[in-house]
Amino acid sequence: MERHEIEVFLALAEELHFRRTSERLGLAQGRVSQTVKKLERRFGVPLFERTSRHVALTPVGKQLRDDLLPAQEQLLRAVDRAMAMGRGMTGLLRVGYSGSMIAETLLEVADAFRRRHPDCEVEIREVQLYDPFGPIRSGQLDVQVTEFPVDEPDLTVGPLVLSSPRALMVPAGHPFARRASVSLEDLAEATLIAVDGEAVPRYWLDHHYPRRTPSGAPVAHGPAPTYWTEVLNLVGLGRGVSPACVDAERYYARPDVIWVPFDDAPPIEYGFVWPTTGECARVRAFVDAFRTLGRRVGGRP
Repeated sequence: MERHEIEVFLALAEELHFRRTSERLGLAQGRVSQTVKKLERRFGVPLFERTSRHVALTPVGKQLRDDLLPAQEQLLRAVDRAMAMGRGMTGLLRVGYSGSMIAETLLEVADAFRRRHPDCEVEIREVQLYDPFGPIRSGQLDVQVTEFPVDEPDLTVGPLVLSSPRALMVPAGHPFARRASVSLEDLAEATLIAVDGEAVPRYWLDHHYPRRTPSGAPVAHGPAPTYWTEVLNLVGLGRGVSPACVDAERYYARPDVIWVPFDDAPPIEYGFVWPTTGECARVRAFVDAFRTLGRRVGGRP
């Protein structure tokens, strides 16, 4: 049996109606009837009992249907798998993130992505701020969600996926802790604690941890820890203040640190980046899935 003959036979065996079968397959009704008659001549036995009002499988037709269905399902799986490989939708996709509020949504999107592309596995891992692009440059990651701005010649900047208002983390006993809000000019009256590392771009540090206020007043910098959790500890100990996104408070709230919103600072924005030479179908499909599903499962677009 040729493939189109199998498709016609199984469709008619399910529909038991020539018109519905022809509409389902996009064939002329006469073509469906001719294909069935051709099969019956070849086998030398009727496959369907048909009258002007009724179509039913004969015992031979039922047996042929039961024998062909597993074969057809296996064939379709093989075709789907080959097409997925052709589109690059197989294998492992490694996704990085640098914020807990992003991780929650990433995990949910990854689950949905796996269901949609069962031949593609997704691995999620955290990226430390002291080396924001090291893992993706070394080939440990295929794509990541990170804090903007990103201006790297070897990385492609993808879409923005989260924008969160900016707050200032201050010690519980600090004068700023009693305010309803702070401004960027207030940074001149405090010591700023910033995550630092040799691999952190200077433009990124200047954007998130400025050394001068908008009017030009100097901003003192204190300890420069390696990990962001160390920033929290230093703020709690009264060693200084540090900016963060408002959405992070529910993950890192503690009694010795108060989160005071800025009234004039730009939001902290998160978006996708991936190696320019490493863009592939899996990366594009995952980014599209996050943009579509991320709005439903969490996050502030």
